[in-house]
Amino acid sequence: MELAYIPSPSSGVLYLGPVPLRGYAFCIIIGVFVAVWLGNKRWIARGGRAGTVADIAVWAVPFGLVGGRLYHVITDYQLYFSEGRDWVDAFKIWEGGLGIWGAIAFGALGAWIGCRRRGIPLPAYADAVAPGIAFAQAIGRWGNWFNQELYGRATDLPWAVEITSSADGRVPGTYHPTFLYESLWCVGVALLVIWADRRFRLGHGRAFALYVAAYCAGRFWIEYMRVDEAHHVLGLRLNNWTALLVFLLAALYIVLSARKRPGREAVVEPGAAAADGETGADDGSGVKGEAGADDGSGVKGEDGADASDAQDAKEDAAAGEAGEKSADGAGPAKKR
Repeated sequence: MELAYIPSPSSGVLYLGPVPLRGYAFCIIIGVFVAVWLGNKRWIARGGRAGTVADIAVWAVPFGLVGGRLYHVITDYQLYFSEGRDWVDAFKIWEGGLGIWGAIAFGALGAWIGCRRRGIPLPAYADAVAPGIAFAQAIGRWGNWFNQELYGRATDLPWAVEITSSADGRVPGTYHPTFLYESLWCVGVALLVIWADRRFRLGHGRAFALYVAAYCAGRFWIEYMRVDEAHHVLGLRLNNWTALLVFLLAALYIVLSARKRPGREAVVEPGAAAADGETGADDGSGVKGEAGADDGSGVKGEDGADASDAQDAKEDAAAGEAGEKSADGAGPAKKR
């Protein structure tokens, strides 16, 4: 008899009147907001403009959702196209089923389009959003808990998850909560990338590659624990081979990139610094000049010169005119 376990929700859907609120979709939406929020802060810290991350996410997120769904449907086609199945279910993304490999690949394609439109290097953008993506995955994995899916082997550990549904071949019982393992692993990956980025000033896509490599390392052993139906190649689940291959590619990228382009990008968003300079520095009066420093009066010279310089020039000119007049007047006085 189990003394403790993680209970599963009786339903993955809550209704706000006639509007269904699905836990799986809710987790994904929260994850996207967290990724954009953190990515924006990191992008600004690297010298970019506020709002750029969100603008590019408009391209990346839809592409990522489509890619994630395509990967899931293609690799688990039997769930939708085998005998007795309804192919229309392949479009019901709210019922679960997003492959992270397809989501990252297609999301990167969408981000590339958005970056190209803004004249921004994709590797720099990827470095900024990498920890946020890991946090988004950590949140999104709880959608599997709402759907009672992607659990591991049977266990009686105190943190086992209780599966109560018997739909789609599920057997009620307590199992390893692989969704929880992956969620915690992703939090660790995000913290690792943030620390390494500050410690080694990673640039040119290496922070993103570190995220990919670290995630794949965890995904390999977590995937090995899962018992849901999957294709196997040489005794390993397909996702195990994918994690291994992607890990090697990410590690190779880190090594080659560090040799070819060490350090971090000096400029991540062309024109960002110039745009900040146009506003000038606020002196507390609420009045800013277009160039140069404020003299406190809110008036500036044309080329960054202080207004007091212009005033000095006027006084010098006036003094010169007065000297000429006095010189002219001195002649007649001597004659008298």
